[in-house]
Amino acid sequence: MREDILNIKNQAIARITEIGSQTELSELKVEFLGRNGRINDLTKKLKDLKMEQRKEVGQAINDAKVAIEQAIQSKTEELETHKLLHVKWFDSTVPGIPYKIGHLHPTTIVVNEMFDIFKHLGFSIIEGPEIESDLYNFEKLNLPKDHPARSLQDALYIEDPEVVLRTHTSSVEVRALSTIKPPFRLVVAGKCYRYEKVNASNNAIFYQFQGFSLQSGLSMADLKGTLFYFAKSFFGEKREFRFRCKYYPEVEPGAGLDINCAFCNKKGCQVCKGRGWIE
Repeated sequence: MREDILNIKNQAIARITEIGSQTELSELKVEFLGRNGRINDLTKKLKDLKMEQRKEVGQAINDAKVAIEQAIQSKTEELETHKLLHVKWFDSTVPGIPYKIGHLHPTTIVVNEMFDIFKHLGFSIIEGPEIESDLYNFEKLNLPKDHPARSLQDALYIEDPEVVLRTHTSSVEVRALSTIKPPFRLVVAGKCYRYEKVNASNNAIFYQFQGFSLQSGLSMADLKGTLFYFAKSFFGEKREFRFRCKYYPEVEPGAGLDINCAFCNKKGCQVCKGRGWIE
């Protein structure tokens, strides 16, 4: 029987050394040390031995049990250590991964640059609603119901016939005139909406930048000087500019500022439509 005890102990320890998971170790523990395990089977055989042999064999069984338990405990610690060494640790001292910071839209960048130039001239920035009433978008701008600009081909109406997506930022001017006392210099920029055919150069949504001033003593020379100052500040001193009479259905008199085409240097190309100048 002593040989059986030694064989069982050696088998258990040998298998323990080869185990690679806690699950396998638990199964082995049940097999050798469980209620119906192999060590307990040896204990049940003690009753068949002579009285003088029971104590000696019982001690040998107990020693084998202790040896197996120690081997299991040692293996458990080994598996835990292996698990800790291979776990993905979070090192709080490592610098974090920065989030990618967004950037301004090119249109926003351009508008901000234009604002800065006009602020240098003493202009203030104002804003207004994009969904506008018929009163501010047309009526107060001297655009009566029978005006061509009121056609469904030019304006985008909401279900309410008195509400429209603003067709220009001039509606903001009207609101400013009714709330701000002159003298003043104001600029506004924002989205406008018109019923346009969408192509490479046109869209139903576009940005408009508009400035206006109300004070005594102003003349066409002030408008011309302001536009030339802006053009040189924005496009550069080396560019060429011209100021010419131009027809606008909403204003009289009308004038436009042109800049020489940077793509062809006034030779004529597709960008400037062969004119050498861009409005």
